[in-house]
Amino acid sequence: MEFIFKQLLDYCPAYEVLAHNIPIRQEKHTIGEIDFILKKIDDQQLLHIELTYKFYVVTIEVSDPIHQLIGPNKRDSFFSKMKKIKDNQFPLLHTKAGTASLKKIGIDPSIVSHQACFKAQLFLPFNCKSIDLYPFDPNCIVGYWLRPNDFRPETYDRYEFYLPFKSQWVVEPNDNVQWLSFNKILPEINLCLIKQNAPLIWMKKNNNTFEKFFIVWW
Repeated sequence: MEFIFKQLLDYCPAYEVLAHNIPIRQEKHTIGEIDFILKKIDDQQLLHIELTYKFYVVTIEVSDPIHQLIGPNKRDSFFSKMKKIKDNQFPLLHTKAGTASLKKIGIDPSIVSHQACFKAQLFLPFNCKSIDLYPFDPNCIVGYWLRPNDFRPETYDRYEFYLPFKSQWVVEPNDNVQWLSFNKILPEINLCLIKQNAPLIWMKKNNNTFEKFFIVWW
């Protein structure tokens, strides 16, 4: 995603990319990396941008939307990621090592402002008709999630399925893959669940429309 973001910035007249993927080293160890340093063309302001692209399932066990977004394997969350960016990534510029790295390329970290560009695909609970996700963008909702007991043949055996590689998660489902029947995809799904890895599934319906969803193991 950083490559795509960089290409978009290169063609955007409002910004100039001063640096990207800047490693911060302390002695012989890399302690972090700065995603982007930009300059706004109109006022010459310098911006530090941390870019994040995540996949979250929406849980309704808690009422606050900030805490409802969790990783499909429950290993991360929106709240913890934002806290890490705020507490670790943003201050990295102002450490001794960060300051030295930026000054080597002619950037004064004391005049740099911080922003996070947080992109995500969100998956609602199975059969959830609507949910208030404010302050999040509802356009980020791309599918749903369900548990293994909900993935039943009486509901799904009429459709075809594909288990995308993680590098394919960001793209929309399409016909340029090898689709499998319910019975053929089920062993692959079960293997993922045994390993406590929630698979993302593409589904092709009979009218040649597509859906995507996670099957969680927890």
